[in-house]
Amino acid sequence: MIETQSDWLASRGQASPTQTALLMGEQQWNYAELNQLVNGCCTRLVALGVQPGDSVGVLLANSPVYVCLIHALARLGAVLVPLNMRLTPAEWQWQVAHVGCRLVLGSSEMIPAAGLSVRAVVVNETWLSPEITTGEPLPFTLNRVQAVVFTSGTSGRPKGAMLTFANHFYSAMASAYRVGVLPDDLWLSCLPLYHVGGLAVIWRSCLYGTAVDLHPKFDLMAVNDSLDRKPITLISLVPTMLARLLESRAAWPQTLRLALIGGAAAAPDLLAKALADGVPAATTYGLTEAASQVATMRPADVRRKPGSVGRPLLFTTVRIMDEDGRELPPHEIGEIVVRGPTVMAGYWGETAPTAHPLHTGDLGYVDADGDLWVVQRRSDLIVSGGENVYPAEVETVLKRHTAVTAACVVGLPDVEWGQVVAAAVVVQAGTAVTATELSQFCRGRLAGYKIPRHIFFVPDLPLTASGKIARQEVAQLISKRGKS
Repeated sequence: MIETQSDWLASRGQASPTQTALLMGEQQWNYAELNQLVNGCCTRLVALGVQPGDSVGVLLANSPVYVCLIHALARLGAVLVPLNMRLTPAEWQWQVAHVGCRLVLGSSEMIPAAGLSVRAVVVNETWLSPEITTGEPLPFTLNRVQAVVFTSGTSGRPKGAMLTFANHFYSAMASAYRVGVLPDDLWLSCLPLYHVGGLAVIWRSCLYGTAVDLHPKFDLMAVNDSLDRKPITLISLVPTMLARLLESRAAWPQTLRLALIGGAAAAPDLLAKALADGVPAATTYGLTEAASQVATMRPADVRRKPGSVGRPLLFTTVRIMDEDGRELPPHEIGEIVVRGPTVMAGYWGETAPTAHPLHTGDLGYVDADGDLWVVQRRSDLIVSGGENVYPAEVETVLKRHTAVTAACVVGLPDVEWGQVVAAAVVVQAGTAVTATELSQFCRGRLAGYKIPRHIFFVPDLPLTASGKIARQEVAQLISKRGKS
């Protein structure tokens, strides 16, 4: 394997300087122009004292500045730490401290609200000033960590997945092998750049020499406008986004050759409607820890075998294992275990030097054709609108309230969001607290999408024989009470 490579964007700027690289609204930049803007960002970062190996947090919405910062930090040998804009100041502060960020870059709205104890600098469009050169860029060493992307942690604390340049490179090559690349590809991306799906589109397009139509967020009118006016060929969506687009459109552009649907399981009825409406839906299964895609099924196979996410991508192997670590035969459900060069270098701060193989905690099986079927994501994981919510994190916050003695958080099925967060709560005898009070208590301590939409008060929580909370029984209880 090649150990070092030249700066990917600089190389792309030399190979295809006039090829369109980035569109946002009515603005667009080719690769030569984008490369010069990145040089300008490098100059500013160096002036702020950024050195190779530094961890730098970014707290921004999708923007040309964010794209330039991704490339600039890589060029300087610094580590990007993308911060989820939907979190709370306490959550940001913990992540920044955990990774040891020396600097956080953000918007004029986000930086004051974040209340960070480390140096924070406001960045804006004035950072987009071109420079011809800043000297020789630091060569890309494939095993060098490019970003630490936080994913929810089962113990109540998020974990920082260390993604290397090799992870991104092999992910891009494997995705291209499965879905193809065309010279005029234009990838509409409304996924946030602080999620691995959004970050992956930036690196893939740079490596392919194709263009990204970047949106600040999923705005139904703006996405539909791009689909109507621009030659979009690829789009990445979570099921909630797809459902809203299907409700708002009568026809889809002929240029669209693939709609990657991931982030959560897509309901069979939703896929059936998408295919009937002419959407070339490709179901995909991915993980932050595997630099996005693990398996993807092309539209023709989705029509033939709805519900499957297809075969593992090139370079990746998937095994279904039982609790004793033995591989299971086809059609038997077990834990999905992933191996390959897209698997992260490990979690930040943990002693294990490698994450191979990656035990996902997800349950699934492989059929006789080798196609993967995901039965349940990460056991207790709640996926609401494409955002991951681990019950332990929400339960920890609820139990900090003085009136709460126990809590169990589960996901309830929801047509629009896939799942919504619900909680069963036990309060101390003689105390009085309302669901509204608990929701307000959670606000400010948890991101909005993690706050329980439904809170039910119960006298006690059912337990298993080993004394653990019987989560499935709680889910059934909440489901029944929610319907009554």
